Amino acid sequence: MRYDGVVSDTPPTSDRPPLRRDAERNRRRILAAARGLIAERGLSVGYEEIAQEAEVGVGTVYRRFPTRDGLYYELFQDRVDAVVGIAEEALGVEDPWEGLCRFMRRDFELQASDRGLREYMLGRADSAELRRLAGGRIQPLVAELVERARAAGRLRAGVGQGDIEIILAMVGGLMDASAHVDPDLWRRYLAMVLDGIQSGGRQDEIPGKPPEQPELGQIFAGWVPPRRGKG
Repeated sequence: MRYDGVVSDTPPTSDRPPLRRDAERNRRRILAAARGLIAERGLSVGYEEIAQEAEVGVGTVYRRFPTRDGLYYELFQDRVDAVVGIAEEALGVEDPWEGLCRFMRRDFELQASDRGLREYMLGRADSAELRRLAGGRIQPLVAELVERARAAGRLRAGVGQGDIEIILAMVGGLMDASAHVDPDLWRRYLAMVLDGIQSGGRQDEIPGKPPEQPELGQIFAGWVPPRRGKG
């Protein structure tokens, strides 16, 4: 899962005036329809399909959400809250290594339940506001999880926060590519990776160094695997 940026105080819908009762009802129907369709089929779902599922005109969808950025913000901000909760819970685990592993496993379990979220986190949507929100809230928690594991001597020397973010993107990409064949295949490779970054045993020195945040941004900007057709 990738999180880059800083918190924005002005989400796309923050200055929206209160809606009439019927307009608010339509907005909720649109969001419910979009959430279900996108969770099942991914970000390729179009506004026409959302309108049909919500039983409203497509013009109504465009009026409520003129840009997909605003729609994605509404759909996924509660998922950001969920990831924050997962990270905070992991920080409360007594064993720092188990806390880091638990965060990564539960993060992927959340993505596995929502194809749209998985594709969004792989960079297949342009939603800068939500990405900044996610980065500002989640990055410090991930950094703390990594530092706790390192301080406890459980993390292999040379592994940094940037490595963890790359690993999350790598395994997330595998999850997306293999979900239609074996939805749990990611668990096998996450276990292999975690075994490889844990301290102990005979290990060769890791070449290079973990990427810093500016480098991560450049890497992720070009990391957009080809999207499969509509499911």
